[in-house]
Amino acid sequence: MVTLDVRPQLLDTLSALRDRVAAARFPLPLAGAPRARANRDELLAQLDDYLVPRLRAPEAPLLAVVGGSTGAGKSTLVNSLVGRRVSEAGVLRPTTRTPVLVCHPADHHWFSGLRVLPDLPRVWVPHHDSRDDDLLLPGGGDHPARALRIETADTLPRGLALLDAPDVDSLVAENRVLAAELLCAADIWVMVTSAARYADAVPWHLLRTAKEYDAMLVTVLDRVPHQVVSEVSRQYAALLTKAGLGDVPRFTVPELPESVWSAGLLPATAVAPLRTWLVQSAQDPGARQYVMARTAHGLLDSLRTRMPELAGAAAAQYAAALRLTNAVEGAYDSEHARLRDRLQSGAVLAGGALKRWRAFPLDCTAGELLDALVESLAALLLCAVTAADERVAEAWRREPAAAAPGLAGHDPSPESAEHRIGLAVRRWRRELEEYAEDEARELDRTVSPDPEAVAALVATALLGGRRARHAGERLADRVGAHGALRLRDRAERLLTEHVDRVVHRERERRLAPLDALDIHPEPQAELIAALSVLQKER
Repeated sequence: MVTLDVRPQLLDTLSALRDRVAAARFPLPLAGAPRARANRDELLAQLDDYLVPRLRAPEAPLLAVVGGSTGAGKSTLVNSLVGRRVSEAGVLRPTTRTPVLVCHPADHHWFSGLRVLPDLPRVWVPHHDSRDDDLLLPGGGDHPARALRIETADTLPRGLALLDAPDVDSLVAENRVLAAELLCAADIWVMVTSAARYADAVPWHLLRTAKEYDAMLVTVLDRVPHQVVSEVSRQYAALLTKAGLGDVPRFTVPELPESVWSAGLLPATAVAPLRTWLVQSAQDPGARQYVMARTAHGLLDSLRTRMPELAGAAAAQYAAALRLTNAVEGAYDSEHARLRDRLQSGAVLAGGALKRWRAFPLDCTAGELLDALVESLAALLLCAVTAADERVAEAWRREPAAAAPGLAGHDPSPESAEHRIGLAVRRWRRELEEYAEDEARELDRTVSPDPEAVAALVATALLGGRRARHAGERLADRVGAHGALRLRDRAERLLTEHVDRVVHRERERRLAPLDALDIHPEPQAELIAALSVLQKER
């Protein structure tokens, strides 16, 4: 018989693997991302709610989670197995939102803490008429969004706990998610379906999932009319066999007038076979060991395929993020190179700036010329940034990953870019004027040249290309040949520094939403490495 491995080394390895799984993120809307997120969440639930707690406390009671679709009779079945009403039956019962766990009073401590289902706060109530829903929680009838109600019953044997889960096909998405999480905590999956719905897709999805994980599975065909018990049972058995589940323990509960029986319970004979099987599984050492080992080993074995799937999804996320990043960097690098060429060719000295230069100094002051040059330089920078953003937007439209929240429709507004670029260019002008003042002060002359005029001339010479060839001569006349060369070199370095900073900042701003998603290549390797270590440890 296969036994349950509870070595500390295995627990440490599983904890490390669990951390790797929790760190894996799939924020980009790729084709496989929803499945990857669901698989990660389900795997975390199975590790946190079942496998790790079970390995740490193999002596804890077996937990049988009773799940199924709406109207399958799960609550009535649980009440009948317990022998009294602990879970309100009916389609609109309060347990749709608050699942109920029932155990022997001596086992209460196993579930009062957070050993299993640590994310669900516990709710305890005194025995009462369960039709009075306002007593379910302190302070009135408002149910918490997620809670686990604990009940005890002497009629259940020690070592066995039953959990009545919400409907797996509930109209409320939160209930469906909670039902799936509860099943992840089970030693035994008790799948309940009715004679009217045994061929529906929902119960069969759960059955296939249990088979995939090789979990300990029991099926209950409930509410079967007396007249067709044999025929429906035979058809259901044939479906199970066809699905590879022919060896799954199967129980049939006939449709009975529940209202005739006390508190809406089925007669003991109707649930006796299922109860006997559950009690034996919990109390017989060999059967108990088999149940725990099968479910635990089934989950561990499933990691061989599930971890590489997560790793592949993580790799796809990084590849998509890299494509998006390359699109931004490629667009900005290209426009940056084009911008440098235009600056060298004198593209700034055009339009209004060129008119001002031709009118300087007779009909245009140095300040007016600098204003025109600053405005033209800012327009050239804004044009380059806008062109880069347009190229990015075009490339991202071809990438499904760009539709991620925070990325979709992200396009820096021209107004804000204009404002930022304007500030940068005006800062460049101020620093250029400071350089001109320094150069003018160093001249050994009785009358120093006007620093603003010097700044206007060096800016024109630097930005005007061939059209400003006389600006250098005028500058040399004012500050000398060596001063003109020195000043122009300093101004050129300053211009390059400011232009590069503008492009860099706009590119980083464009990449910021993508960087905030924190997508890296490491998760793929870390997931595979964690699986490899676990396999060696096993």
